[in-house]
Amino acid sequence: MSYVDPPAPTPLQPGETPPAPSSTDLLSPGGQPTGWVFNPEYQKLVDLWLQVVPLMDQLTKSLDKPYEMSRSRDVWDAPVAERYVRDLAEWRNRLGMYRQAVLTAISDQAADTPRWIPGKAGAPHAFTS
Repeated sequence: MSYVDPPAPTPLQPGETPPAPSSTDLLSPGGQPTGWVFNPEYQKLVDLWLQVVPLMDQLTKSLDKPYEMSRSRDVWDAPVAERYVRDLAEWRNRLGMYRQAVLTAISDQAADTPRWIPGKAGAPHAFTS
């Protein structure tokens, strides 16, 4: 079974600019224009995604070779072989579900985290530590 990865958090692109400052911004007292900075909490989610995906790919590849070998009649031709094929298929399926859960959690958190925040304020986020 194959899963499609959810959308990844988008890192800061070269040349990307923050929202235009507005003199009517409700976040700034006294009508002063708000300066924006790229949200460090969002950047942590980008970094986490970039760390997790290669590890998940490595885990998947580590199961692929034994799975293919277990299916090959060149390796063994015994009634017990079918049990190993089923077991490895189950592990591959569980790993796929785990990957989907982890990447979805990161993607959902990134969707709820603003990319840009006012320069003078702390980053708003759902969970505080």
